[in-house]
Amino acid sequence: NMSGDISLRQRTSDPYVKFKIGGKEVFRSKTIHKNLNPVWDERVILLVETLREPLYVKVFDYDFGLQDDFMGSAYLHLESLEHQRTLDVTLDLKDPQYPEHDLGSLELTVTLSPKEGDIKDAVRHSHKYQSMRLSDVHRKAQLWRGIVSVSLIEGRNLQPMDANGFSDPYVKFRMGHQKYKSKTIPKTLNPQWREQFDFHLYEEQGGYVDITVWDKDAGKKDDFMGRCTIDLSLLSKEQTHKLDLPLEEGEGVLVLLVTLTASAAVSISDLSVNILDDPHERRQIMQRYSLWRSLHNLKDVGMVQVKVIRAEGLMAADVTGKSDPFCVVELSNDRLQTHTVYKNLNPEWNKVFTFNVKDIHSVLEVTVYDEDRDRSADFLGKVAIPLLNIQNGERKAYVLKSKELTGPTKGVIFLEIDVIFNAVKAGLRTLTPVEQKYIEEEPKVSKQMLLRNFNRVRRCIMFLINTGCYINSCFEWESPQRSICAFVIFTIVVWNFELYMIPLALLLPLAWNYILIASGKDTRQDVVTVEDLLEDEDEDFDKDDKDSERKGFMNKLYAIQDVCISVQNALDEVASYGERIKNTFNWTVPFLSWLAIVALVVATIIIYFIPLRFIVLAWGVNKFTKKLRDPYTIDNNELLDFLSRVPSDVQMVGQLLISKSHPLVPSPSFNLHCLVKLFQQLFHMC
Repeated sequence: NMSGDISLRQRTSDPYVKFKIGGKEVFRSKTIHKNLNPVWDERVILLVETLREPLYVKVFDYDFGLQDDFMGSAYLHLESLEHQRTLDVTLDLKDPQYPEHDLGSLELTVTLSPKEGDIKDAVRHSHKYQSMRLSDVHRKAQLWRGIVSVSLIEGRNLQPMDANGFSDPYVKFRMGHQKYKSKTIPKTLNPQWREQFDFHLYEEQGGYVDITVWDKDAGKKDDFMGRCTIDLSLLSKEQTHKLDLPLEEGEGVLVLLVTLTASAAVSISDLSVNILDDPHERRQIMQRYSLWRSLHNLKDVGMVQVKVIRAEGLMAADVTGKSDPFCVVELSNDRLQTHTVYKNLNPEWNKVFTFNVKDIHSVLEVTVYDEDRDRSADFLGKVAIPLLNIQNGERKAYVLKSKELTGPTKGVIFLEIDVIFNAVKAGLRTLTPVEQKYIEEEPKVSKQMLLRNFNRVRRCIMFLINTGCYINSCFEWESPQRSICAFVIFTIVVWNFELYMIPLALLLPLAWNYILIASGKDTRQDVVTVEDLLEDEDEDFDKDDKDSERKGFMNKLYAIQDVCISVQNALDEVASYGERIKNTFNWTVPFLSWLAIVALVVATIIIYFIPLRFIVLAWGVNKFTKKLRDPYTIDNNELLDFLSRVPSDVQMVGQLLISKSHPLVPSPSFNLHCLVKLFQQLFHMC
């Protein structure tokens, strides 16, 4: 039980403590910000194999973005402790290089107890203790008590870092294990970001948001430009605060809007305690999200309840042929986890997780891990289920898949999910930006990813070229009947054209595909087959990784890597939007297709009854006065926000979006001569 009393000869520090046994880290405390006499008040059970190995205690000063500073260490010799007796221990911190320096002291309350029975179960089921062998992400199973919304508006008079007198700044945010990274604004000292990030607040008394500014440098490591901190304990809740934060260790000011909102959006309970099983409670929730309350609290879109019942036939992760599985349930940035069932390949959890739905297009991810006492948790399997694809109250067995959701692993998991939401709120939320995910890891160059994205773009381009060739064939009179029909249609449309016919024409393929689907002729492609998307994953992947490791210290590789990542992401974005447009009209997600129908009908009616000049005038007035009305507004494009909710073909692979099974249409053969010929045809057609 670590209370802590460190008297240090420094101005201020952000201390945390690491415990090591036998050279392995077994515990890391939370960070106490700006305090030379921290009180942790944390309790932990550590399993030790032998008393001969001392407990090595090291104290560090947390420094976000830079290397943490060493503040002292000490040894606790376990052989000197009495069994079954609680002792107060004071450890004097020393630096091995400067043993004469006094670095303060650390106070511990220690109890040494013999191992009796399965102490692991006692540790897991007692909420007083934490599991110390899980990563920070998986440890955060406690419920959050509020949301911290940070809008990054702009920077002023930042420090020039490049030879041209400018910088390419971007910002990193961190609060505990939650991390975000803004976009990079090139060649400016007064960047305009207009981005929003949401953090979960776990501590009622507040916390700290650490902010660092960096200059993007493609040729070498990014340059540090300054830092600042938001002390949330000084901000009142349910109010937006405009902060002008000067950068420490740098120049300039960051302008931010910070809002603290109290919320209790997630909960955990046993299977026997289920609010949706109570008819009265369920009726109240249904009334809460009824159409009559569509304009009440627009951010409260709905709720989802996940019953994690059991799993069967899991992979054996230990040498004993068993596993210690636990389950992590994620919805956007909300993460909750079950307890661990030790030495079992067919665990039963019987837990109920309840989440508030902020975006009905979110994907529910359920991941099974094996807890390992000596290192981070091992991955056993995963399943991703879009909320719009859930059948309420249906208990189903889902096959566990790999991390990339490209193929099955061993085992199944039994889930029962209920989703209740308001369609009007969900439709309005579709036209706002998507909530960003925490930064998990930096993107890496992948030959297979680059090739896959290129092939996706190629398929979209081939579709456009084939469409152009089909239209061109009407001009060439290859089929007289088709050419005559096209000429008559062209004449009638051009002669009678009105602007309202554009959204009306877009309704036609939606209606046509819906009729085909309703009649049993499903035109949607089956994307469960992943070979065409992933190509052939062979030993070249490992070879590329090894080559990149050998050249990892060369500065030229940084530039090549940045270029490759940019090209890879650009190809992915272009291909994704092409596939999303196709999937909108293919009724891949019926909710989105119905929403498109409503939007197109409304647009048709508005354009039909209101003259175009008034619509353009209203649009122009809104566009010119938007910044005057709200100088800190975050720009967005409703159409792109809508398309971002439509899954691409790659996302559909692992999200169980299509229930029927249809063979994937193979892409046409591809060679340089064919590409040149097709581009020539397109050129002549134009």
